[in-house]
Amino acid sequence: MQKNINISELLTLDSVSDFITQNQIITIDANALNEINKCHDYLLSKIAIPNSVYYGINTGFGSLCNTQISEVDLNKLQENLLMSHACGMGEAVNEEVVRLMLLFKIKSLSLGYSGVRSETVQRLADFINLGLLPFVYKQGSLGASGDLAPLAHLTLPLIGKGKINNKPAKEVLAQNNLKPIILGPKEGLALINGTQFMTAYGIHCLILAKKISRMSDKIAAMSLEAFDCSLEPFSPQIHAIRKQKGQIETAKNILNLLADSKLMNADKIHVQDPYSFRCIPQVHGATLEVIEQFEKIFVNEINAVTDNPNIFVEEDLILSGGNFHGQILALHADFLAIGIAELASISERRIYKLISGERGLPVFLTPNPGLHSGFMITQYTAASIVSLNKQLCSPASVDSIVSSNGQEDHVSMGANAVLKLIRIVENVRKVLAIELFVACQALEFRNVMHSSKASQLLFKTVREKIPFIAEDTEMSDFMQIAEGIIEAEEN
Repeated sequence: MQKNINISELLTLDSVSDFITQNQIITIDANALNEINKCHDYLLSKIAIPNSVYYGINTGFGSLCNTQISEVDLNKLQENLLMSHACGMGEAVNEEVVRLMLLFKIKSLSLGYSGVRSETVQRLADFINLGLLPFVYKQGSLGASGDLAPLAHLTLPLIGKGKINNKPAKEVLAQNNLKPIILGPKEGLALINGTQFMTAYGIHCLILAKKISRMSDKIAAMSLEAFDCSLEPFSPQIHAIRKQKGQIETAKNILNLLADSKLMNADKIHVQDPYSFRCIPQVHGATLEVIEQFEKIFVNEINAVTDNPNIFVEEDLILSGGNFHGQILALHADFLAIGIAELASISERRIYKLISGERGLPVFLTPNPGLHSGFMITQYTAASIVSLNKQLCSPASVDSIVSSNGQEDHVSMGANAVLKLIRIVENVRKVLAIELFVACQALEFRNVMHSSKASQLLFKTVREKIPFIAEDTEMSDFMQIAEGIIEAEEN
C-alpha cells in the first residue's frame, strides 16, 4: 500500500528521502486546509477595503511596486507575473528535484501565511500525485526575490502554460481531466516567491553527500590496509582531547571497519603514515560536521514560509519583508561545496601514494611496469577532477548583481551555489570510485583474506564486475563501473 506524506507534519530528511524513494503522494489534511482558507478569506476582506494598497497584491512588482493595479485586473496581474517571469535557460531540472520543488512549495503555502486558495495548493499536489512534472530550467534564479524563474516554470502549468512531462501543459491537463486555474489575488506572487529551487537542489545534494561521506570512510579503510598503514592515529585517546565531534565519529568508524583486519594489526616498520592516511579523522570528520550544519539550515528552510508579503491573520497584519532571500542557503551551500570537495582532495592523495611504488607495492600497481603503465593515468583523472572542484568551490554567495532597476540591489546567488554544489558532489563520487578501483588492485598485492571483513565484502563486490588488471587495458569503463558500485552501495 502506497504511503502518503501528510503536508501538516514536519518535514525531516528521512521523510523527504522516503518521499523520493517510495514515490509517495501528498495529502493536504483538514488542518492545512483550514489554515489556507482562513488566510485567503482574510486577504479578500482586506483588499475589499477601498484605497487599500498591498505590494504584489494590487500593485506592480519589483521596482513597479508603486504602480497600483485596478480591481478588474488583479487576476490578470497574477497570470502575467507567471508568464513574464518564466525566463529560464539551460538544461532541464531532473525529475527528483522537480518533485522536491513541488513538495516544498506546497509545504510553504500550506502553513497559512500566503493567502492562496486551497484549490491552487491542491492542484500542485495533484501534479505530484498524478506524476505530472512541470518542465523547469536550471538557470535564471538570483536566489533573492525567491527563485523567480524556476518557480515560474514550475507553476505555469497551473494556468495551462508551459510544459508537463515535456509536453504542452494544456494538453496534459486535458488528458487528466484537469482545467487550467484562474489565479486569484497574490497567488502568482506566492507561487514564484520562495526558496524552493535552492532547497530542492540543496536537499538533493545533502542526501547524496551523506551517503558519499559514509562510502569515503569504507574506501579509505581499504586504502589504509592496502598501504600497510598503522591504526595508531585512530586511537580514541587522540580524538577525545581535541573534542571535535566529527573527528571522533570518523575515527571510531574507521576502527570499527578495521577491527578484525590482520593487515592493520600486523607489526609495522613505518614510524608514521602520510597525512592523507593519518589525518582521515580530522578531514573526513570536518566534512561530517559541515554536512550536519547544512542539514540543520536546510531542514529549517523546507518547513518555512519564504514568499512575500506575509499575512498574519491573528495579528491583522500584511507585512512586506524578505524571507525569499537565500543568503543563508547560499553561504551553507558554498560551505558544503568546500567540505565535500575535501573528501575528493584527500582521496586523490591516497590514490597517488598507492600507485607510487612504496611499501612493497609495484609502481603504478602493475606486475610489469615499463611495458605496462598500469594505474598511472587514473591519478591524472582524479587530479583533473579535484582541480575542477577547486575552481567550482569559488563561493557564489559573495557575488551580487543589482536587478529590477535597483529595487532588488543585493541578491544571494544561492541558486548558482546549489548548481555548483551538485556538480562537486558528483565529482567527489567519481574520485572515490577511482580510489576504490585503485585500492582493490593494491590489496591484491597483500593477502586479501587478511583484510577486514568490511573490506573483503567491498572487494568481493568490486571483483564481481572488475577484474585484477594484469595488463594495460581501457581503464575508463572500469572506473565508471566502480562509480556505479558506489551509487549502489549508497542506496
